[in-house]
Amino acid sequence: MFCENVGFEENYVTYAKYKEYMHIYKINNLVETENIIEEQRMIKDDEEIQKIKKACEITDNSFEYICKYIKKGMTEIQIARELENHMYELGASDIAFETIIASGENSSMPHAVPTNRKIESNDVILIDFGCKYKGYSSDMTRTIFVDGITDSEKKIYNLVLTNQEKVLRQIREDSNVRTLTMMVESDFKINGYTLDHALGHGVGLEVHEMPYIGKKDFNLKENMIITNEPGIYIPGIFGIRIEDTVLVQKQTYQRLTKASKEIRII
Repeated sequence: MFCENVGFEENYVTYAKYKEYMHIYKINNLVETENIIEEQRMIKDDEEIQKIKKACEITDNSFEYICKYIKKGMTEIQIARELENHMYELGASDIAFETIIASGENSSMPHAVPTNRKIESNDVILIDFGCKYKGYSSDMTRTIFVDGITDSEKKIYNLVLTNQEKVLRQIREDSNVRTLTMMVESDFKINGYTLDHALGHGVGLEVHEMPYIGKKDFNLKENMIITNEPGIYIPGIFGIRIEDTVLVQKQTYQRLTKASKEIRII
């Protein structure tokens, strides 16, 4: 079998391998490429969409379960393991990523990992998790409150939710991700806060894949599946993030993670 042109990506092929392909395998024309497979994977077919919908359904059901399970005195690690076990019981083949249960001041870290910190009265708990179903991922974040919510927490929660919903309403084919990001960043800034991480990312075989929803000029296409996850983080105090997995459609969107985003006090 002879291939006239063989593509390679510089991040995955060493110079030694390059020479091996050229001289040992007598490949005449190695063509530098970038993200060919990843770009093809951005558009999901019907079978892929159905698998991601099922993963999101498991995620939704597991969120309802864990809200009833959490009690004061439990550790973040204990809650994370229980949440993961429940997703497996509902048919998940794997977790999509390491579950984040971040309580109190830990919730102020966007990429927190579960610790032995125990849940206390008046905690904010940020729950970021997902599962895989037949290889395809889900991703959802909800922020809940223990015993009550302060005026400051409510103000920030409603600001995050307002922007998350505003972005949702703008998601459709040809929506520009830079425009969406700048819209949120501007509103946060007016209110005295910053958008400290990307607004979202693609979801599929990997939980973080192309397209990346940030300041790069890029238009969404029908049947992309992305996250929408604005957050505000007050260092050392608390953080609030709300995230959905979303299917891009021709004229609108479909929210695949459907758990309630109303303020939830446990």
